[in-house]
Amino acid sequence: MKGTLKKMHTCLDEQNLAHYSLPLGDDLVELNPLIGKQISLAFSGNIFCGGCGKKTKKSYAQGFCYLCMNKLAQCDMCVMKPETCHYAKGTCREPDWGDAHCNIPHFVYLSNTSAIKVGITRSTQLPTRWIDQGATQGLVIFKVATRHISGLIEVELAKIIGDKTHWQAMLKGNADDVDLVAAAQALVPRIQPSIDAIVSKYGAESIELAQLEPQKIRYPVNVFPQKVKSLNFDKEPLVKGTLQGIKGQYLIFDTGVINIRKYGSYEVEIVNS
Repeated sequence: MKGTLKKMHTCLDEQNLAHYSLPLGDDLVELNPLIGKQISLAFSGNIFCGGCGKKTKKSYAQGFCYLCMNKLAQCDMCVMKPETCHYAKGTCREPDWGDAHCNIPHFVYLSNTSAIKVGITRSTQLPTRWIDQGATQGLVIFKVATRHISGLIEVELAKIIGDKTHWQAMLKGNADDVDLVAAAQALVPRIQPSIDAIVSKYGAESIELAQLEPQKIRYPVNVFPQKVKSLNFDKEPLVKGTLQGIKGQYLIFDTGVINIRKYGSYEVEIVNS
């Protein structure tokens, strides 16, 4: 099967096990049944922009050509740093896109990847967001009116705890369980002055404490790597080996690991050998 890559689709079953499928063009390859088997991923050398569809020599912002990267709102720096959102200034590249993706309810959450971290996501993107980062636990602590407000809260919490996933540690095994509820109860009072300032500026309805239960997540991994070797399509167009597991957006082979999300829009052929 051959087509352009997109980030893996995910879902949880009733036992909280993550299931993965790999988009190749218009097709989906179910990956969980391939764990323990020999497979190969062959990069053709072609990259087709995820925005305009044109062939590009290099992928920018995980799957776009240079022109689209500079044109599309989804490639703007404020997507990575929502506290810098400039929609209210009238300078959003695509106001309609901003209305659909940013000016909607978002969650501020705690997750356990290799340690506790803070993160944000659209209210429709859980548990997908937690699975994408390889979290074994997740807990929503705030529901807020916009992405910008979620970014303001994340910045304050990141002064106390981390906001990055240490991907090598995440791939070497599962972190020990932690009490996320207790962590949230300890953290929220420490940023209360900032919360009060946001409410004063954006209104009482802009932030509310969430009343959701913690989520546990299991991953289909037979063997975790002792040493993490990163595989790279640009240096090694043929990635092959025994698929030992999947965690986050990484395929774990006995020969190394590859971040599928990094190679969005790369044309790849998958073979189960």
